[in-house]
Amino acid sequence: MGLRNLPTILLLNAFGIGLFLSWFLPENHGFWFPIDSTIFHYFNQHLATSNSFLKLVAITNNRAFDTVSLLAMGGLFLYFFVKQDAAGKRWMIIMGIVMLLTAVLLNQSGRLLPVGRPSPTLTFTDINRVSELSGIPTKDASRDSFPGDHGLMLMIFAAFMLRYFTRKAFCIAVGYVIIFSLPRIMVGAHWFTDIYVGALSMACVGLSWWLLTPASDATINFINRSIPGKNRLQN
Repeated sequence: MGLRNLPTILLLNAFGIGLFLSWFLPENHGFWFPIDSTIFHYFNQHLATSNSFLKLVAITNNRAFDTVSLLAMGGLFLYFFVKQDAAGKRWMIIMGIVMLLTAVLLNQSGRLLPVGRPSPTLTFTDINRVSELSGIPTKDASRDSFPGDHGLMLMIFAAFMLRYFTRKAFCIAVGYVIIFSLPRIMVGAHWFTDIYVGALSMACVGLSWWLLTPASDATINFINRSIPGKNRLQN
């Protein structure tokens, strides 16, 4: 599997590294900064002119709203889970655990990048802050926003859907990436490039070596054999 997928792995690595360097190397992030700035100011100006938009952004960036994204991912996972026999259900639970461990490790790896970047709301002056305008507790700032951890988690879920389930499930999960990462951009807690450069480059490089080689399968099967139960894999 690994050798067969090597060209794809190398292509994803080249894309991910190239994407990151296109942002990291140029002074003031080159052509990416005008894109980031335009997107932030577009949404930020509407916070003071549309009360309905302000409330939408405030609610979707409240910590409680994260439950919605978890339920959406859980619902897609459950769709496949209920179709499995006992052995399949056991395998899916273990796969889910491995997916969570992958998310933790990849997210922590992102903290090793030589980047310290405050969110747009802490970079620009004379801007609108959702927490101040709405009075609703919300995350509208971050002292270290790169790469976007929330977006990275969603991308990892999407990649696992493609690797272990169907392309349709992957497309739905990609929709989750867009829908559930957008509020962080609209509120100004993340730059556009925190997610679509930082998180995406991390996902392309890290997940290609994990999911397109025997590594993830071997880990799942090892845990499956190690945990007692009548439906475990036999050595």
